[in-house]
Amino acid sequence: MSLALSDFTKYSDIVIQCHDNPDADALASGFAVKWYLDKKGIKSKFVYGGKNKVHKSNLLLMIERLGIETEHVQALDNKPELLIVVDCQYGQSNVTRFDAKEIAIIDHHQVSGELPAMSDVRSSYGSCSTVIYDLMTKENIDINEDQNLATALYYGLMTDTNGFSEIYHPCDKDLRDFAKYSVTEITLYKNTNLSQDELKIAGDALKGASYNTDYSYGLIEAEPCDPNILGIISDMFLEVDSITTCLVYSILSYGIKISVRSCVKEAKASELASFITEGLGGGGGHLVKAGGFMQKELIEAHGIGYNRAELNAFIDGRMKEYFATSEIMHAGEREEDVSQMTHYVKKEFMVGYIKASDIAELGHKVFIRTLEGDLDIIIEDDVYIVIYVAGEIYPIKQKKFEATYSVSDAPYVFPGEYAPYIIDNVSGKRIELLPFAKSAVAKKGGTGIYARKLDHRVKVFTAWDPEKYYLGKVGDYLSVRDDDTTDIYIINGNIFNKTYEEA
Repeated sequence: MSLALSDFTKYSDIVIQCHDNPDADALASGFAVKWYLDKKGIKSKFVYGGKNKVHKSNLLLMIERLGIETEHVQALDNKPELLIVVDCQYGQSNVTRFDAKEIAIIDHHQVSGELPAMSDVRSSYGSCSTVIYDLMTKENIDINEDQNLATALYYGLMTDTNGFSEIYHPCDKDLRDFAKYSVTEITLYKNTNLSQDELKIAGDALKGASYNTDYSYGLIEAEPCDPNILGIISDMFLEVDSITTCLVYSILSYGIKISVRSCVKEAKASELASFITEGLGGGGGHLVKAGGFMQKELIEAHGIGYNRAELNAFIDGRMKEYFATSEIMHAGEREEDVSQMTHYVKKEFMVGYIKASDIAELGHKVFIRTLEGDLDIIIEDDVYIVIYVAGEIYPIKQKKFEATYSVSDAPYVFPGEYAPYIIDNVSGKRIELLPFAKSAVAKKGGTGIYARKLDHRVKVFTAWDPEKYYLGKVGDYLSVRDDDTTDIYIINGNIFNKTYEEA
């Protein structure tokens, strides 16, 4: 199921709705959809339900100064042709139910029920603002033609990712980097974000901290509050000398918001947040800061009672499970026992490639934005950029490229979710990679590997990056080169099956 914003243009009676007690992302998302419809000459109304009107100072300023036309309503005047639900899903407990002839959904939370035909739910995105930014980009609409729009979307993403510390998708980074927002407005909102009541919530929460001495982590439950407050609490909590990771959470009427911090390389905050929320919502972020959300409906569907005692026990249990079931390996520190592993060689498979000097001038430093993260390279005459079987990017030298791949005349078809591009740090130009991509075939055989399928979680610190581990999950493969059994690394299970076969 998917949608385009242009799908809405065939309707003339449209209501846009965000969740009750809207936050900045919900307000920005509704504002952006209404802005689009206004641009197309289609009248619409932006509303939210629930018992309470918006009351936070930063949100009231945002509504007033950006010209966000939204109404707090208990019922609709009529049954609209189309109800567009943003930053939530129709039928959820935090969304007042309004009847409509047709429903559309734009959201970034985990799917919790059946979706209508018109829906775009991207659970890997940090904000709904980003989803709408991407939908506009696909229709060649530049959000920067209206600074109020750019400012709203930027602020929506900023607040939903705890000041960008919980960003993990490249589309989120694009919105953060390319929105030409008003610095004055953002500064004003940031400095009206914390109320006296929220300051008290932070203080009370810190008093109730609990500690696990076996794994050196801490837990704090905070009263319902703005997600940014959880980030403030977790930043302070991590400074305690007896803990190396911490999780702060708040139990809301519709789900649990978490904030995660880590100061040790053996536990990435982003990966811990993803583990805690797996199957119940979503989480991610950076190495040291991350966050996530677990939906009430999904928690209850897993047989967990939505009460304080059971939820506290569940979160602590998942934290213990994370540390107890993760094996840590350091490449180069031992030789792997290959007697319990199978010998494999490469299959033939298609990749894409670009000669780096075809897209930027020699000597220029560029970064490549991909789904896996940003990658810095220097443009040299013998550097190639290879696009692998799931859209991953690998820069390699010409000699290794020619030894590993054969050039093909077949047209290149990109297999990934997010089309990579580069930013030239010298010229400032953004250059799409796919128009330059050509096809090549990986040569069969070559250097072999030994590998075994994982039945538990393994973190591998590789020989080429001893500071950041690669996570292997159940179904992935622990692999070693057959000519160097100290060179240990992880290969994703799906990619392994496409690229290797038994020798």
